Amino acid sequence: MEPTSLAFRERATRALADPVLSTALARLETGWQAARARAAADLPEFEALRDAAVAIRDHALAHLDFYLEAFERRFTERGGVVHWARDAAEARAIVLELCRAARARTVTKSKSMVAEEIGLNAFLEAHGLRVIETDLGEYIVQLAGEVPSHLVGPAVHMTRERIAELFAKAHGGPPKQDSAALVAEARRVLRQRYLEADVGITGANFLIAETGSIVTVTNEGNAELTQGLPKLHIAITGIEKVVPTVEDAFVLLRLLARSATGQEFSAYTTFLTGPKRPDERDGPEAMHLVLLDNGRTRMLGGPMRAMLRCIRCGACMNHCPVYLAAGGHAYGWVYPGPMGSVLTPHFVGIEKSWPLPNASTFCGRCEEVCPVRIPLPGLMRLWREEAHRRGLAPPAARFGLALWAFFARRPPLYRFATRIAVALLGAFGRRRGRFARLPFARGWTESRDFPAPEGSTFTAQWRARRGTGR
Repeated sequence: MEPTSLAFRERATRALADPVLSTALARLETGWQAARARAAADLPEFEALRDAAVAIRDHALAHLDFYLEAFERRFTERGGVVHWARDAAEARAIVLELCRAARARTVTKSKSMVAEEIGLNAFLEAHGLRVIETDLGEYIVQLAGEVPSHLVGPAVHMTRERIAELFAKAHGGPPKQDSAALVAEARRVLRQRYLEADVGITGANFLIAETGSIVTVTNEGNAELTQGLPKLHIAITGIEKVVPTVEDAFVLLRLLARSATGQEFSAYTTFLTGPKRPDERDGPEAMHLVLLDNGRTRMLGGPMRAMLRCIRCGACMNHCPVYLAAGGHAYGWVYPGPMGSVLTPHFVGIEKSWPLPNASTFCGRCEEVCPVRIPLPGLMRLWREEAHRRGLAPPAARFGLALWAFFARRPPLYRFATRIAVALLGAFGRRRGRFARLPFARGWTESRDFPAPEGSTFTAQWRARRGTGR
């Protein structure tokens, strides 16, 4: 997928003017955001679990080589095969070769952000394979020729009417307006695809070094059918997904669903430990795992290391005011929201994505709700600094920062200038209490009013309160 992140401003502007998208995104606040708050409040040890999760992820990353080798040994002992891919091209080539060796024509695929990252679907289709997404949201966006707009809800931007049109075009018959009927239709169509598939491809939420197990998490059971019915199962994931023990995995699993959708646990959590044994009736005859680096070891040794803790729950975007206004497609690559604003510059280069770290109010909500406490605002700030060093920001933005820095380095002049500015804004805005338009603040006033200050700076008010003992 070619990144289009440089067009973030234009895409976000169109998104803000789309009432259908605004309605769809508002459901995240009343739905998953509220559910996450309830789930956290109902679990007394929730914050302690977050601390434990940080320790688990940091420990695994600090000893990543050891745990990856331990996982490979256990996985191989149980009949699996591990393939190491340095980059996206190598990972795609490995998957294609495995499919060709199996003489595959049809591939079913469970949701995998790593597969999106390497552009796997388009690559396999270009080489003659039929690829069917089996996660309902992924299936919908595949029919629409789009990419996912959310990690957990790929079609969260879609309306029921739009989905009905897509199904009618793809499956035939009149559009169905009832949600249950649409789900039943998707189940009927996909059930046949499962039976026809020669290869099943899944991602992996976690890899357990202790047992050599691959863990998948879904709410639809599609990963289980994808890996269990075809003769060949291929899993693909990043090298950072390994954890030391089963107990560690359950700590993270207790946080994953609660942070993502507010559930105590996802409907299906499956531990896959090798292909089926001679005395077993179910499961694939062969299981392969593609472990992808694609810049992750470079991240491991740099200032973005904490980003490798991410468990792909989507909580940061469910609570981000920018994502909730602009939606996932505005970000222009695989990973949207605050986590995408950190990951995308690393994977595609800051020169192709510098607007994303600026797509944040730095309110801190993303870090506040992240189950593994990733300092997302701090990491975005590092990318902003890098973009500024390279001169990637527009001239007006660089001039504004230089002007602010000039005053900030001279505290008396800064205090004088802010006193004058606040006094003028307070005087002119006293009647209405806000400004509908304001020079040098068009980015703010295009979508909302700018509140008029009381007429004195925060510093002055702070000193006054301290002087009165308030």
